[in-house]
Amino acid sequence: MKKIVIAFAALAAALCAYAKPLKLDVPRSQLTGTPVPIKLPNLEPKAPNPEPDVPADVTNIAKGKKVTSSDDFPLIGELELITDGDKEASEGSYVEIQDKLQWVQIDLAKTSEIFAIAVWHYHSQERAYKDVIIQISDDPEFKKDVKTVFNNDHDNSAKMGKGENKAYIETNLGKLVVVNPAVKGRYVRLWSNGNTSCDTNHYIEVEVYGR
Repeated sequence: MKKIVIAFAALAAALCAYAKPLKLDVPRSQLTGTPVPIKLPNLEPKAPNPEPDVPADVTNIAKGKKVTSSDDFPLIGELELITDGDKEASEGSYVEIQDKLQWVQIDLAKTSEIFAIAVWHYHSQERAYKDVIIQISDDPEFKKDVKTVFNNDHDNSAKMGKGENKAYIETNLGKLVVVNPAVKGRYVRLWSNGNTSCDTNHYIEVEVYGR
């Protein structure tokens, strides 16, 4: 009987460790301007973000972390805006980098266990970003041990393999990518290749949920 009680206690403790639903703190909606038609063959309908259960000690470990990019000189804003915690859509809250396929990369400062990644590209206008690919690695150059956790490149135009994920419409809710099973890595790299409104690439905020 004592062994059964201990076993149930251990099971309860394990369940409690994964008892926290991950709910994003989202900014207010700030849609402005005239909508541009969104035409992509792999576009998914609007849907709320999932709320996966994660360990109780999981937090946004990207907050305030260093950001680098394939574009050393952003057209608008500074790269540190991507992890500053500001998710508003107004000028001064987002970064615009060059056109074509570009990446931004977050250094988490140490190898971490990553359970989810949330992205806000731009939400003052409904649009969809192309070739959105999210990767995790311990290699800052992403030449080895690269784990791809999201890829909506339907035609392999980014030359990293045809993706199985759908393109999505940007809103103030952001996009939560659940990493299941969790992946370990120090660096998170996010790719994009313009959007349905213009050729440049934008980021408001990226959150990495891990421990």
